[in-house]
Amino acid sequence: MENCHELLDGALKLIQPEEGGGLRVNVDTILLAHFVKPRAGEKILEIGCAHGAISLILARRGFSPAGIDIQPRLIELARKNAELNGLTADFSVADIREYKKLAPPQSFDRIVVNPPYDEAWSSRPSPREERSAAMHGSSCTLKDIIAASHYLLKNRGRLDLIMRGDRIGELFALLDGHKTPPKRMRCVHPRPGEKASVALIEAMRSGRHGLIIETPLFITDAAGKETPELKEAYIIREGR
Repeated sequence: MENCHELLDGALKLIQPEEGGGLRVNVDTILLAHFVKPRAGEKILEIGCAHGAISLILARRGFSPAGIDIQPRLIELARKNAELNGLTADFSVADIREYKKLAPPQSFDRIVVNPPYDEAWSSRPSPREERSAAMHGSSCTLKDIIAASHYLLKNRGRLDLIMRGDRIGELFALLDGHKTPPKRMRCVHPRPGEKASVALIEAMRSGRHGLIIETPLFITDAAGKETPELKEAYIIREGR
């Protein structure tokens, strides 16, 4: 069952499945959308947009992104969500593994993606098709996404993504192999004293090596209270 939920203090309404019923917005979604820093006029593509949350957050900030997903039902939801919020975003069904059919090379200034944290061969896929594609890479691999991003990005275009902490080394190797080196990283920790669970990464096509490691982001403080940095991610500001 799907219902309409208010997110980000009511700044965005989103039709999404009920808890346990399918893909839903989580803290990683919000953190990635907040991490992305587009410039005015950039042509932005979200790969694996699902029901459109990240693209619509960017649209609320004043940008006009495109979003693709392999699952028609999710694209239908994304379009409904754009209409519900009165926002402009171009959602379409596409298989990123066929990226050369998607657009000419170097078509985008920025690509945003929350890729599967696992690969199909290394995990037990969910019986739900949506979760299997989003979480277990049943529809594409991390390598597929990096290869497609390199093809679709302009020179010095940016790739923003989030990845599980124990796969960062693998991610960096793939980025380097496709001449899209990481330029900016922020590690996300559940609380002080615990290892990073995920990291937010910005890479640049045909960029020089040189990585800025930003201050860590803690979800909660030592007392278990949400941190100001986390709360800031839930505020939408136009152009940011």
